[in-house]
Amino acid sequence: MTRIVTGTATLCVFDPALMRHKLDDDCDWWSIPSAELAAVNAGQAAFFNVGGDGAYDIALHAELAEPHESVHLAIVSGRVFIGAGEDVTGGGLEPDTAYGGLFVDVPVGGCRVQARRDGHLIRLAFVPDARSSNAFADLVRI
Repeated sequence: MTRIVTGTATLCVFDPALMRHKLDDDCDWWSIPSAELAAVNAGQAAFFNVGGDGAYDIALHAELAEPHESVHLAIVSGRVFIGAGEDVTGGGLEPDTAYGGLFVDVPVGGCRVQARRDGHLIRLAFVPDARSSNAFADLVRI
């Protein structure tokens, strides 16, 4: 189990290779709802709005029986970053684990990121899926 601390009430999951195009963008580019939603719907990132700032424990599972939400994600490098929303690529910085978060190896291709929040415990599962994009009309909340 890993602990992340967010000051933006958001957990992000993404393949850093797919977000490099945001490296020179503002560090908080994703705080604009339309930009966040565009990245999620393109399968470049999963942003899970958790309802409050603070520390959250992350537990990884093979699959979740009753996820609160599922987001399809494209994986091109075989590695995803899980961390606070403020750790997403931007402002000349890419994610690292110096301030929290973790890298997880996942198969290349599409996957479904299942998420379930029980208080300050967030359960995640990466399930292979042919689909790697979404059609959300609003931001994802768990």
